Amino acid sequence: MRIGIVVDSACDLPQDFIAEHNIVLLPITVRIGEAVLADHRDEQATLSFLHAHVAEHGAEAETIPFSVNQIRDLFLQRLVIDYDHVFCMTITKTRSPIHDNALQASFAILNDYKPVRQAAGYNSPFALRVLDTQNLFAAQAVTAVEAVRLRASDASVQQIRERLEELAGNVHGYMVTRDLYYMRARARHKGDRSVGLLSAALGSALDIKPVLHGYRGETGPVAKIKGFDNAVLKLFGVVGQRVRAGLMTPTVCVSYGGELDELRALPGYAQMKEVCAGHGVTVYESVMSLTGMVNVGKGAVTVGFADGPHRFE
Repeated sequence: MRIGIVVDSACDLPQDFIAEHNIVLLPITVRIGEAVLADHRDEQATLSFLHAHVAEHGAEAETIPFSVNQIRDLFLQRLVIDYDHVFCMTITKTRSPIHDNALQASFAILNDYKPVRQAAGYNSPFALRVLDTQNLFAAQAVTAVEAVRLRASDASVQQIRERLEELAGNVHGYMVTRDLYYMRARARHKGDRSVGLLSAALGSALDIKPVLHGYRGETGPVAKIKGFDNAVLKLFGVVGQRVRAGLMTPTVCVSYGGELDELRALPGYAQMKEVCAGHGVTVYESVMSLTGMVNVGKGAVTVGFADGPHRFE
């Protein structure tokens, strides 16, 4: 059976990994004033757009996910021919309409695919599963990496579906952002009051950086640490602890809102990678999606891995 894997462009995977494993993207378009870019996870295009537009005006950006009709058309024109079963994994539905769009599109796709497949010479049925990863950015990527691994091991569709659904509820995403004022401005532009003026002003005045935790569709602070370097040092240390304790999959995904050389120079990062290497865990590094950067600001770090419940300490 030909199994397809689809993610949206907020899923922080390396560009070469996406290409190597034929992962299909649902692009999210970013508009800042007159500048428009459909995010196809081209790292150089993302960095160019970041330096030209996001750094100064990103808070006012508009992000436009693929619509129901665009998703339907992508499947009916291409995916129902190329694959027999597709897993479509989206950013958490609590933060984006793309999951609901994909779910709505799936009904039309399953109603309309038969003549398209028959015309291409396929008389077998087509199936589609839309999965809410319940997380975002680097944490979304953990489920996609596992889908690729399972497909390569010739797991059955049922085995893949059950495993991905189990994982979605056990992926932990962590983020440290550099600029709370930016996050507040972005949140206000979107009508989200979750980052208050007082906390942003206090955090910036004292250089306090919250470590945010994404888990099962909810996002909130788990620590407040003085200084960005100290916050990422603590974060990478906790990731190392969890790797030593044993993860549910041999995967840690990391994304950074800028050049990857800056990520690799951050305190504690090299040590975290050494721990991962020593425990058979692969680290996937990527430039953060354009969607991610306009929402959380330049220079933010996100990390994702699959693990049971744990404390950040």
